[in-house]
Amino acid sequence: MPRTLFINASAIVLGGAVLAAVCTSEATAQPCATMRKINIGVSVAPPNVVHTSPYIAKALGFFEKRCIDANIVQFEGGQSQTSAVAAAQGSAIVSVSDVSIGRGLKVQQIWGLAPRMPQAYMVPGEVKAASDLKGKRLSATGGGVGSFNWRMGRAVLKSAGLDVGDAQFIPSPTAGRLPGLIAGQIDGVALHPEDVFLARKQKDSLHPLVNLVDLMPLYMFNAYGASLDWIAKDRALLRDTVAAMIEANRTIYRDKEKVVPIMVEATKKPKEAVEYAVDVETKNCIWSVNTGFTEKRTQWSIDNSVENGDLEAGKKPTVEQVANMKLAEEAVELAGGRVTIGNCTE
Repeated sequence: MPRTLFINASAIVLGGAVLAAVCTSEATAQPCATMRKINIGVSVAPPNVVHTSPYIAKALGFFEKRCIDANIVQFEGGQSQTSAVAAAQGSAIVSVSDVSIGRGLKVQQIWGLAPRMPQAYMVPGEVKAASDLKGKRLSATGGGVGSFNWRMGRAVLKSAGLDVGDAQFIPSPTAGRLPGLIAGQIDGVALHPEDVFLARKQKDSLHPLVNLVDLMPLYMFNAYGASLDWIAKDRALLRDTVAAMIEANRTIYRDKEKVVPIMVEATKKPKEAVEYAVDVETKNCIWSVNTGFTEKRTQWSIDNSVENGDLEAGKKPTVEQVANMKLAEEAVELAGGRVTIGNCTE
């Protein structure tokens, strides 16, 4: 069983078993002298299907064969304070954004886990257009103002010429997204495909107002990052960790039956919902199959952050400051080189 560290603002819970101290290194085909330890963060507790790549890499031995003892850390939102602290201290690789980097966090993205957004913005039946959200209660789960759901709600409002002052944003834990929508406590929320499936099953009047990837096709959704000091000190460990997760992502596309049970266990979601999510996300190239980076996507995301006021224009970072594309390319080479799977190339 994976050893998982759950982190939120109030508690730390340790669980699971420790990996054996001997494995076979893919690079040397020799027994590992020691297991290299690393903490790998996921942005939601429990994770969504899109976040399960490290669980798959762990369960299928992709970390172990590279002499890596990976400990999975769950955060309450990718932009949470605990996640930022972990990134800054170099205690875990976590999802980091251009905004955090532009605001002075000494980190750099090292791999795009999922460059494209998988979520749909779900609303009740009476909401037919984005303009109907005026005066409604929208989700700000996972960190309140500035959180991913807050930003997505802002983007949907903006598409109708509205701003955040035209709606009421309701903060709550990420686990409250789906129950809040079903109970009518909120009128708009970005839901992952597995929760879209469950929402429709429980209340058929709920429907997607827009798929977020259609609204912002170049928005960088989820990129792992590490502190600059860590990159300088132990580049090989970070490279090898990314290579293992690249292998996991490719397995998702190539062997659905193998990964679904791992995803079900990690997400605690029904198998039918997980299978639906995998189909949606592989069809739409949500998971990366290579670096997950393009200069165009990173530059657009930076410019969008400045345009929306999330970053001061004078503190706008460069593409090179945000994304360490060379390190990601090194990991791709270690994973066997660049591939194309279906229409997926990133």
